[in-house]
Amino acid sequence: MLWHEFTIHTTEESVEMISNFLHEAGAGGVSIEESGTLNKVRDTKYGELYDVPLNNIPEGQAEIKGYFSLELELDSIMLTLKQRIEELGEYVDIGDVRYESKTVNEEDWADAWKKYFKPLRVSKTLTIKPTWEEYTPESEDEKLIHLDPGMAFGTGAHPTTSLCLRTLENVIKGGEEIIDVGTGSGILAIGAILLGAKHVLAVDLDPVAVHSAKENTAFNGMEDRITVKESDLLSVFKHQSEGVNLGVTVPVNMVVANILAEIILLLIDDVYQVLEPDGIFITSGIYKNKEHVVQEALKLANFEIIDVNREEEWIAFVARKR
Repeated sequence: MLWHEFTIHTTEESVEMISNFLHEAGAGGVSIEESGTLNKVRDTKYGELYDVPLNNIPEGQAEIKGYFSLELELDSIMLTLKQRIEELGEYVDIGDVRYESKTVNEEDWADAWKKYFKPLRVSKTLTIKPTWEEYTPESEDEKLIHLDPGMAFGTGAHPTTSLCLRTLENVIKGGEEIIDVGTGSGILAIGAILLGAKHVLAVDLDPVAVHSAKENTAFNGMEDRITVKESDLLSVFKHQSEGVNLGVTVPVNMVVANILAEIILLLIDDVYQVLEPDGIFITSGIYKNKEHVVQEALKLANFEIIDVNREEEWIAFVARKR
């Protein structure tokens, strides 16, 4: 099967917003490759090795590829995307943007990335293991997240995901009922169960992500402890009132969201409503230029920020409902 491949050369700072633009434009898949320079500050305390550059993309730059069906009119899509990216440049550094397009075979992009996705230790106890890779834990306390992200976001390689997993490891005490908002591949929900959570309700508006999260939940044998729903956070109350089995009872002990800062700002009041008193809200996906905006919004919504974790230029807040 042939696809249109639309490549955008831009900055790492603009990756998440432009990726979202591609999805909204109808992309059947999106790939992101950030700079592999050795000059980048990397966290190596869990034994990660970065002895050779991963690619020749300049420091701070990124390549984003969107894949569109040949049935779609690419010229019209490209025009709309260029307009949106130009508007984004008023708020975010998008750099010297360049565009490329060509036609490719599905097999060239749908599975080729798998050879670069290897087992990855992301915390003291958590290791992400691709379902197609062989791997033996190095210690008794090492826990494996078996993962095939497919077309959904969340492999653990992105700083926001690994940062969120490490934050969960520090916060989960055991027995919590958790809502994972924008679950993507389900990686955070699976990690939360391995860390001792009682049950996770994983919600996402993207049916592709819901399918991926359900598959990964099954890979890890957690169907009885993770409930995956195509839903937004607001609908959780409605589902519960209609007697739908969510696996958790609202209000819950914890909410985790690894999504764009702009979406987090829209969710804060709803998160407050679904949390029990003293409940914990973990939010990642926040780039450094949005830190103070999200921080102030949390405080205004009556959250107390009890911890701030950082990786590269990304931030994760741990906030308690007052």
